[in-house]
Amino acid sequence: MAIKFAICNEIFQGWQLEDAFAFIKDVGYQGVEIAPFTLAESVEQIPLKERERVRNLAEKFGLEIVGLHWLLVSPSGLHLTTPDSSVRERTKNYFRELIRFCWDLGGKIMVVGSPKQRSLIPGDNYEAAWERAKAFFADLLPLAQENGVTLCIEALPKETDFIPTLDEAIRFVREINHPNLQTMVDAKSAVNEGLKLDEAVQKAAPHLRHVHANDVNRLGPGMGNVDLTPLARALKEINYKGFVSVEVFDFSPGAERIATESLNYLRKVFA
Repeated sequence: MAIKFAICNEIFQGWQLEDAFAFIKDVGYQGVEIAPFTLAESVEQIPLKERERVRNLAEKFGLEIVGLHWLLVSPSGLHLTTPDSSVRERTKNYFRELIRFCWDLGGKIMVVGSPKQRSLIPGDNYEAAWERAKAFFADLLPLAQENGVTLCIEALPKETDFIPTLDEAIRFVREINHPNLQTMVDAKSAVNEGLKLDEAVQKAAPHLRHVHANDVNRLGPGMGNVDLTPLARALKEINYKGFVSVEVFDFSPGAERIATESLNYLRKVFA
């Protein structure tokens, strides 16, 4: 088994990108996952020369850019299930830019979380939003395939009323039935849903392309009470070969401590 560990870049707020990449490599990570809003309000503002600089920086430090997450934090006004076709079309066009941006950085995964930008508009119908979302992603998947990028639908049980559960994420993936639309497991979300971590992995296994490691306290793995040993065991059982990325939401302990303690813990439970 070749589990690789990455960390999401937004914890390094205020750092120069080169310093962050150097630290990530020194700690021992093999990859970095990029939140586009940390680089610009819109990826359309990032010229090809800057994209090449970011990609070359990662290569300089021997890091793989895993891909993107927190996709629709900015620019404002985006929404992918709204009945407003003009807003959906603008969101879809921005998604196309994100796919190209991911490719330009050398990334292969885009985590589709963005709970606020997919939650039901008041008065909307779930199944109507479901069909609109299916059409939304069906339009994007030829470009994703062309660029070697896999979109991973993330279940977010406490943050959205649209695809809140892993079962719904899997149903969505199976109904669209395209190799470049899959799902992922986020430890915090799985626990919040009431799933055992090994159960979540086994359930998602046929469509599992990415994993986020964290704790329900919004800190890194090993920095709370969630035991990730069952996650590690299950990933070994299914011969998972993708990345396990550290994603946190409480940055207060500082990037150095979060990055170091999280990787030390992951190495221990995956040993």
